[in-house]
Amino acid sequence: MPENPPALGAIRTLPSWRLGRAAERGRGLVADALAREGLKMWHHVVLCAVTDLQPVAQADLVRSVSLDPKDMVGVLNDLQDAGLVVRTPDPKDRRKNAVTVTDKGSATLRRCAAAAEDANTALLAPLSAQERGAFMDMLGRISGEMGT
Repeated sequence: MPENPPALGAIRTLPSWRLGRAAERGRGLVADALAREGLKMWHHVVLCAVTDLQPVAQADLVRSVSLDPKDMVGVLNDLQDAGLVVRTPDPKDRRKNAVTVTDKGSATLRRCAAAAEDANTALLAPLSAQERGAFMDMLGRISGEMGT
C-alpha cells in the first residue's frame, strides 16, 4: 500500500506558499515588536507615511498607503490620541486636514524602526550575510521593487 503524502505536500513546494509563510512569520515578528511600543502594523505604516509626506492631506495619505478612508480615520484618531500626530487645517485648502508628526511621534517612530529592523534580522537569521543580500535582491526582482 502506498504511503500517504504529508498534508499539503504539493502546495508546500510552491514558491508562493513559501513566500506567504515567510511573510506571515515576518509580519508576526514585526507586529510583536510594534506591540511593545503600543502600535499595530497600520499605525506604523501611517506614521511612516506621515513622516515622509508631511504635512500631508488626509486624502493623499489614504492614497499613498492604500487604506480605506474609514480605516484611516480610526488609525489617525489612535495616533492623535496617543500624541503621535496632529491634524490641522491644510494651509492650501482649509476644507482639508493636514497631518504632521509630533516630536513624540518621531521618537516613537525611531524606536519602532529599530524594533522592526531587529525583527527582520531575526527573520533572516538562518541566512548568511551573503545569502541575505542575494535573497533581498531576488525578492526585489520578484516583487518588481528593484532599487527600493
